[in-house]
Amino acid sequence: MSDVRTIVEPLSFDAMGIMSKILGGDGSRSAADYVELDLDDVSGATSSAGVSVKIAEISGQQDVIDIKDAVYDGNLVIADITRHSTSDRTIEHIIDELRQVSKEVDGDIVQKGDDQLIITPTGIGIDREKL
Repeated sequence: MSDVRTIVEPLSFDAMGIMSKILGGDGSRSAADYVELDLDDVSGATSSAGVSVKIAEISGQQDVIDIKDAVYDGNLVIADITRHSTSDRTIEHIIDELRQVSKEVDGDIVQKGDDQLIITPTGIGIDREKL
């Protein structure tokens, strides 16, 4: 079962630094670095949002199903693949399967370093150049 959940960064929120934190600008993060929110405590949580950002951890082939469902539902997924080496045949198969999903929905997919995949839904592209 995939670990897909809504998260927020603990302590401070720096609008200019949030993308570098998501994309790994200042080091790696673990699940302990994030706080889960009860959506009942957040007004207007995701009901008005068109696209949600989902965080997933890929530990095996079975986790791909939840990621595919999230992308088909129109959500952007950032997937942690640190449990696999990039030369692992399993992760190659997973990446090929997710690449096919992004092509089917006219989205995009990139691998950020050796530890993350970013998969987008229809109409959202990922710029390959850094700011």
